[in-house]
Amino acid sequence: MNIRAHIEHALPAQPCLLCGTASRNGAWCLPCDTALPYLTAPHCPVCALPTLNGATCGRCLKRAPQFDRTMAVFAYAFPLDRMVQALKFNEQLFLIRQFANKLAQRIEARPDCIVAMPLHPARLRERGFNQSLELARQVAHNLKIPLLSHVCQRIRDTPPQSALPWKERGKNMRKAFTCTADLSGKHVAVVDDVMTSGVSVNELARALRQANAREVSAWIVARTLPHSGL
Repeated sequence: MNIRAHIEHALPAQPCLLCGTASRNGAWCLPCDTALPYLTAPHCPVCALPTLNGATCGRCLKRAPQFDRTMAVFAYAFPLDRMVQALKFNEQLFLIRQFANKLAQRIEARPDCIVAMPLHPARLRERGFNQSLELARQVAHNLKIPLLSHVCQRIRDTPPQSALPWKERGKNMRKAFTCTADLSGKHVAVVDDVMTSGVSVNELARALRQANAREVSAWIVARTLPHSGL
């Protein structure tokens, strides 16, 4: 038994969030973990939507986004979607560590730095925390990669993307972000909880490009897939 396994075995078990049985695997037990909607099917390497044999999708070929690739751990489907909502709207912050660990385990190419999807100050005051920043903080700690926590700001207080028709989402997010750092030649990873249309990540990536970032990756906990909800 390695040191980590020995420590985990010595820790007291806690009820699994999903089934209630004793778990030493974190917020949920191993059997429930295997049943979660991991994003394992072939998908576009740029936007993470399903494609045949993992080829780049026609949409990304026709109009390449500002970000270069997307790494998403889960599909935004039950029960993962309920857990993300519990984190975001019910302050279930204990889920941060588990989600961040899952993200960190998937990373192959290491960027120079990490940024989080920013909240507008008004939304931050209302919610009290930015779940994307907390995720980014834990991922940065796990991977020993610098977190640039204050260089990106959301300068327009826009309606939630989920409340808008898809056709309105691009216009809603236009020029919503700014970046104050000089990122010349750097590979930057953007951490966010959910990607639906990809517009928010694209606009933040645009601001990072304007700050001279060489490469932008999107690290996402859950990707909304066609017919899966939003």
